[in-house]
Amino acid sequence: MTASIHLPRRLLIGGGAGAELGSILSSLECRRALVVTDTYLHDSGVVDRVLGSLGSGIEAVVFADTVPDPTDHCVEAAADVLRSGDFDCVVGLGGGSPMDTAKAAAILAASGGRMRDYRTPTLTDTPGLPIIAIPTTAGSGSECTRFTVVTDTETNDKMLCAGLAFLPVAALVDYRLTLTMPPRLSADAGVDALTHAIEAYVSRRANPFADSLALPAMRTIYANVRRVYEDPDNHDARSAMMLAATQAGMAFSNSSVALIHGMSRPIGAHFHLAHGLSNAMLLPVVTEFSVDGAPDRYATCARVLGVASDDDSDAAACLALVTALTRLNEALEVPNPQACGIPAAEWSALTSLMAEQALASGSPANNPRIPSAPEIEQLYTDVFAQ
Repeated sequence: MTASIHLPRRLLIGGGAGAELGSILSSLECRRALVVTDTYLHDSGVVDRVLGSLGSGIEAVVFADTVPDPTDHCVEAAADVLRSGDFDCVVGLGGGSPMDTAKAAAILAASGGRMRDYRTPTLTDTPGLPIIAIPTTAGSGSECTRFTVVTDTETNDKMLCAGLAFLPVAALVDYRLTLTMPPRLSADAGVDALTHAIEAYVSRRANPFADSLALPAMRTIYANVRRVYEDPDNHDARSAMMLAATQAGMAFSNSSVALIHGMSRPIGAHFHLAHGLSNAMLLPVVTEFSVDGAPDRYATCARVLGVASDDDSDAAACLALVTALTRLNEALEVPNPQACGIPAAEWSALTSLMAEQALASGSPANNPRIPSAPEIEQLYTDVFAQ
């Protein structure tokens, strides 16, 4: 099998990388940037700190109206600003939502139409404006992926949009920008990144290049996510998590995600739970369902995490993996849907629709064990009851 690999053209990693924005823009011959971010980062001074590196000759205008789980309306608003401002690049500064908004707006402003025109299985490879990504969370990996996710407000469906057009040309990966992440966000983003690594490795689209990133990423995340949850000021753990999240992002961008992500997007669309939290809820239950589809691969995950040894059978290693992921959620105090205030009746009423939406996303088809709609419905039921 031939694997087609796509990565950002420039990738700066390490403490202080965010201060290199000015030099990166200069190297790309960009002089007027729209910075897409959120209100918190704008008001907390993070945006000003990053933009302080621009120097003379480069202008920046800030769009700080992004929302969690970006909607088509939010993307259209950012695209309108882009069209009217003679910009030559877009900077996504923040977690997955601002970066995804920036990526989608760059395409929409250049090519027109509506976001639903770009949802999978459509592949959008014709580039819009250059995209520069600066993550402030160690989780989404959006800074180095050829995907973006936008909610269609008319259908309440989270649309996966894919193609080389969504791949940033440069990413500045600065762990210092994650030091203010609260424990809940640190945990959810960390498990999101762990899910990226595991799904990239067990996916039916896995390949040796993606494997080489996914395996060290999952090892590092599993070893450090508890540390950043319990000790937010731990620079070593923050640095390790930031690098691993980027590795996991590159892994799934060049492999794929699978059933967990397919099921997670409808949860976020209907119940407005953070994407990382939805993934965390699903990870143990869906892994247990999926292990029979690729026991050797899941067993390798267990051994890489250090929860099984080479002497263990694959079956024993798979069981140890599911147990370890369950205990990780317990240690990180990941709530179930009921603890998040979702009524049982409302969850049950939407399981059929969510299963349809999960399958329509295409991600479940990459899973080692491909589920039917009734099986996905049962998994949603199991997640609620856990």
